[in-house]
Amino acid sequence: MLSPAAVAAHPHIFIDTGLTIVLNDQGEVTGVEVVWAYDALYSMLTFEDMGLDNDYDGRLDEAELGFLNGFDMNWVEGYEGDLFLEAAGDRIALGPPEPRGLIVEEARIVTTHFRPVVAPVSADGLIVRAYDPTFYTAYDLTRGVRAEGACAVQVTPADLDAAYTLVEEMLYAMPSADLEDAFPEVGEAFADTVVVRCTG
Repeated sequence: MLSPAAVAAHPHIFIDTGLTIVLNDQGEVTGVEVVWAYDALYSMLTFEDMGLDNDYDGRLDEAELGFLNGFDMNWVEGYEGDLFLEAAGDRIALGPPEPRGLIVEEARIVTTHFRPVVAPVSADGLIVRAYDPTFYTAYDLTRGVRAEGACAVQVTPADLDAAYTLVEEMLYAMPSADLEDAFPEVGEAFADTVVVRCTG
């Protein structure tokens, strides 16, 4: 049985994520290409909300794909795209998303976009995490992480036991009446950590 805190921290959307760290000829990061593969339930609900896939076969025609394309790129002010880069302890500023396509794969919506960095930084030692601070959406790096050039990535999975312990400690410290409107931002604790290492 899950504790009330663990249940409260359960995400509602699950996204299989792929990341490609893009470098220039000087070995600097210029941006990250991001693939989001939405879970089947969320994809189905999106089709229904938008009046798509009326034959319920999990496939869209070209007109429907065109209508759906970009549906997840209308970001509200302040939304950071659930992607966070860090170098030498400093947060790396990212520019707005550049859409790079959408497909439907086994009845799941898969979108690709590019996040440019505002100013290129050295790739060696770069830390990358994909997470929703509120943990409403869960990101899993199952579609792989890679870096271009003479760089490799090391992925350290999140310590889930520690993450759920943190959730319980934070929730039990809050008045129950505040939970719905002020759920603590615990998403980072559930995020895998990607570190880029380069040679040459």
